[in-house]
Amino acid sequence: MSYLSTLSATTRDALIAVFVFAVGMLLYLAGLDTITDAPKPALPVRMLLLVVMCLATFLRRRLPVPMLLFGIGPLAIDFALGPSVPIWLLFSDLIYAAVLYARGNLPRLVATSCATLAAAAILATLLVTGDWRSTVLAAALAVAFVATPIWWATTVYSHKAIADAERIRAQAMSLVAELDLRAAVTEERKTMARDLHDVIAGHLSAIAIQSEATLGVLARRSTDTPMAGVIGSIRAESVNALQEMRTMIGLLSSDDGPTDDLTAPPRLAQLPLLVDAARAAGITVRVHTTIDDAALPSAVDQAAYRIVQEALTNAMKHAPGQPIDIDMHTEATALAIAVHNPAGLVGNLAAPPTGTQRGLVTMRERATALGGTISAGPDAGGWRVVARLPLTAAQVG
Repeated sequence: MSYLSTLSATTRDALIAVFVFAVGMLLYLAGLDTITDAPKPALPVRMLLLVVMCLATFLRRRLPVPMLLFGIGPLAIDFALGPSVPIWLLFSDLIYAAVLYARGNLPRLVATSCATLAAAAILATLLVTGDWRSTVLAAALAVAFVATPIWWATTVYSHKAIADAERIRAQAMSLVAELDLRAAVTEERKTMARDLHDVIAGHLSAIAIQSEATLGVLARRSTDTPMAGVIGSIRAESVNALQEMRTMIGLLSSDDGPTDDLTAPPRLAQLPLLVDAARAAGITVRVHTTIDDAALPSAVDQAAYRIVQEALTNAMKHAPGQPIDIDMHTEATALAIAVHNPAGLVGNLAAPPTGTQRGLVTMRERATALGGTISAGPDAGGWRVVARLPLTAAQVG
C-alpha cells in the first residue's frame, strides 16, 4: 500500500494541486509551456491562471462537473493569450474527473459534450484556415487533451465497477457458505439428538423402569436391606441422567441454539442432591464447606459441581463402601476443593490419560479452562483429588 493511499481524499487532492502548480511553474520558467508560436504573455498572468486552475483541481473530486464548467473560463483566457501546456493539461484532468466522479448520467453527458465540442473545433479549424496541417494539429490536440482523459476515466470506472461487483459477489459467496455451514451444523445436531434419544436415552429409561420395579418388589416383601438403598440410588441417578439427557436432546434439536432455561447446568446449590444419592447407596459422605454459593462466578460454580460429581463417581467406583470427605472453602483468590477417600482405589488416576480415564481428563479440562489447577493421586493412605479454581474465572471462556 502506497503512502498516498493512506491519506484522505482532501489531502491527496491538495498535494496534487501543489505538485501541478510546481510543475507548471517549472515549465513557464523553462519556456516549455507554449503549444503555438504566439507571443507569450507576462508571467504573473500565467501564474494567476495556473493558481485558478489548481484551485479547480483541488475541488474536482467533490464538484467534478461545476469545476469543469468553471475551468472553461481560464482555458478561454489562456487560449486567447496563447495556449499553454499546463493550463490545457489541468483542463484535461478536469474532464477526467468529471467523467469518473460525476453521478448518474452526467459522465456520459460530459463525455458526449466534450467529444462533440472537440469535433466541432476540428471542423472549424478546417473551415477557417483551410490548412490540413492546422487541422491535423487540432485533431492531435483533441485526442491528447480530450479523448485521452475520457478514455482513461471510462477505463478506470469500468475497473472500479468490476472490482465492486467482485467484492459483492465475494460477500454473497461468504454468506452462502456461512448459511450452508449453519445448515450442516443444524442437521448434525439433529442427527446427534436422534442418536442420543434412540440409544442412550432408551437405556436410561430402561434402567429407571427396572429399578423402580425392583423397589416395588422389595417393598411388597417388606425387606429392610441395604440393597433397597443401592437400587434407590440407581433409580435417582438414572432419572436425573435421563432428565439431563432430555435437556441435551432438546438443545441439539433446537434451531434457535441454546437458551438459559434449556441449558441451565447444575451448580453447587444442587450438591446436597448428589450427596444424598451417594448416601442412599450406603456410602458415608462428609461435607465441609465454608463458601457462599451465590458469591461464586457462574463458570466456577458449574465447574466445581462437575469436579465434585466426577470425584464422587470415581471414589464410589474404585473404593465401594469407603467413606468420602468433601472439603470446599473460599480463599482470597480461589475456590479450593478437596475430595478424599481411604485406600482401596484400583488403578492410578494420576497416570497419563487414556480412554478409560476420561473422567480425570474432563476434570482437568474444566479446571485449566478457568485458569485453575487440579491433581489426583495417593495421599495419607487414601486417594485425594485437589482442585483450585480462580474466582476471577468468570471472564474466561
